[in-house]
Amino acid sequence: MKDVVNHIDRALLDDWQRDFPVVSRPFAELANAVGTTEVDVLTRLADMQDSGTITRVGATCAPNTLSASTLAAVAAPKDRIEEVAAIINEDPGVNHSYEREDQWNLWFVATGPDRDAVNASLARIADRTGLRVLDLRLMQPFNIDLGFKMAGQEPPVMHAKPRALDLSAIREGDKALMNILTNGMPLVAAPYAVIADQLCRTEAEVLDRVTALTDAGVLSRLGVIVRHRKLGWKSNAMVVWNVPPGRIYEAGTQLAALPGVTLCYERRPVADVWPYRLYCMIHAQSRDAALAVLENARALPALRNIDHKVLFSTRCFRQTGAMIDRQKEAAE
Repeated sequence: MKDVVNHIDRALLDDWQRDFPVVSRPFAELANAVGTTEVDVLTRLADMQDSGTITRVGATCAPNTLSASTLAAVAAPKDRIEEVAAIINEDPGVNHSYEREDQWNLWFVATGPDRDAVNASLARIADRTGLRVLDLRLMQPFNIDLGFKMAGQEPPVMHAKPRALDLSAIREGDKALMNILTNGMPLVAAPYAVIADQLCRTEAEVLDRVTALTDAGVLSRLGVIVRHRKLGWKSNAMVVWNVPPGRIYEAGTQLAALPGVTLCYERRPVADVWPYRLYCMIHAQSRDAALAVLENARALPALRNIDHKVLFSTRCFRQTGAMIDRQKEAAE
């Protein structure tokens, strides 16, 4: 990428988007791996965060495990797009929001500690905007582990399938811990010790819980979270497919394995206005490159002659970590 010319910065971004060290001095391990000092790594990551190259160093949580979330959309009149987007982004549960090329033009992810909190978020937005809100709940993930390779011109690189979930591993206090991690760990030499102090726990306890949640698949990724647009992956297309329920698994597994498809999942349709069940994301460096991936997707045996829509994003309004714990609890 032209915006990441330094080889150390590239290494930090390419090699540490996942599998971040769960040790007392994790940034020292990164420094040893890339051939520099701990202070230099911390300075570089802080600079990249300040410049918007990365959003944070932190975690992503498997959907609907420790918290609840949904994808939602509204059809905002053209003369109200800025106003409606501002209302959506004022809601504390919204962590991603985009404008896309469609009648349903404002898309966002609403998160919260439980489903009631997400429902309340959607209801507030509907009430304040006066617009219908589509609630497009996740039904089945096929590929939800998103990572971007900085070097070369390849499509974003996807890693192994997520671990099988073991919800029995969840313990009291895990929500508060994950709330901190998803919003970004402190960029200091001993971040887990600082997090432990915030939670009135020991560093050893925090390290143990991070390892346990990772092994259980609840903590789906820990590492450097990049802003893909800033790094050149600026053509972002969400493609929705009207696949019959009985063919979802076949189509989803084929689509998830296609090079250039970065996310793939089934969501609940809305019968009267939104029949689409299967979703995929294509992130590319140009619109033509994204459309080339789409053509390959259309040629898949399970997707031939399947009705679909292509919704390119035109603006990103918000990209932050999910709300997992209630704000007052996370601060205690």
